[in-house]
Amino acid sequence: MTNVIVPRLHVSHSQSMLPTSSNSCRKNFPVTHAPAWVTVICICYNHRKYVKQALQSVLQQTYLHIELIVIDNGSSDDSDEQISSFIEQHPSVRFIKNTTNLGLNRAFNQGLSTAKGSYIIDLSADDVLLPDRVAKQVALFEQLPDFYGVVFSNACFINAAGKQTGTHYPVDSRGYTTVQIPTGDVFGAVLASYFICTPTMLIRRSIFDRLGGYDEALSYEDFDFWVRSSRFCHYAYLDEVLTLKRELPDSLSSQILQRRNQLLPSTLIVCQKAFELCQTTGEFDALAGRLSTFIRKAFYTEQFALVHQFYRLLKKIRQPDKLTRWIVVLSYGHLPINYVYRLYHRYWRNPFGAFMVTDI
Repeated sequence: MTNVIVPRLHVSHSQSMLPTSSNSCRKNFPVTHAPAWVTVICICYNHRKYVKQALQSVLQQTYLHIELIVIDNGSSDDSDEQISSFIEQHPSVRFIKNTTNLGLNRAFNQGLSTAKGSYIIDLSADDVLLPDRVAKQVALFEQLPDFYGVVFSNACFINAAGKQTGTHYPVDSRGYTTVQIPTGDVFGAVLASYFICTPTMLIRRSIFDRLGGYDEALSYEDFDFWVRSSRFCHYAYLDEVLTLKRELPDSLSSQILQRRNQLLPSTLIVCQKAFELCQTTGEFDALAGRLSTFIRKAFYTEQFALVHQFYRLLKKIRQPDKLTRWIVVLSYGHLPINYVYRLYHRYWRNPFGAFMVTDI
């Protein structure tokens, strides 16, 4: 695998009590009290090729106070055998085996209900934590005010073979991001765009307690978590590659391109929640812009009823633009457009890489 550039530790914040420069450096984050425990909840579904590497990356952390819970969520390959073999060598790891797939959110909540840590990491069984990931994120968290609930960072994309294919945020020759990353109060930012790399997050357990875990009625977790949590807590960005995120053709994020996928109906529910949480004109405008995007997505994936549901929510905020109105009109024709849409995405990448493709 191509070497990952891991620069000096530096943090980007927008809050006045913290450094304001995205290139501010802190070599040490001293912890002045007993170390906090971190629970890593690793959910596996048909990841037999990768799950041992994911689990091993947790045990190889330089931070020692880690509880690892692995959940096989009804895999149809021999993932459970791979996990059992790993646990024979590491009996402190807790294993939950589901005979059927309960869905990502419900499976995560299974692990959360037994987690002991003050901080939580939601780890997919095909991703990898770099050795200093937990130590550096906890050290930053321990210096932040209590109203910070999430620390996130940059990630390196790898393919099925483990080869580096890019980074979530573009970086310079030193490994520092070259774009401004929203921090602090990010509620408006998470409405406007999909900018956080989900597997890089370290989350206070108290945030999950307040939210009641992930919403099990939804088919995916991150957008809903960001919307609900950022309404009452702040986010901090640690400008360093600390996670390897594996991109696979059958990943959950790739399903957004598929005809009549199950992600967009959940997205509508989250947008309805966001509408109730918006307080300012800027926040409503950010949601309106995102709704226009989701109207196009629903049209391109031939979910024409959803086009009209997103459109009705948009009209509660502002008058839709001409392009959006034309898309709604065209949706009545039930055009078979999805194949062309997927061809377009096969040959196109935006500056942030494939992770951001879900926002088109």
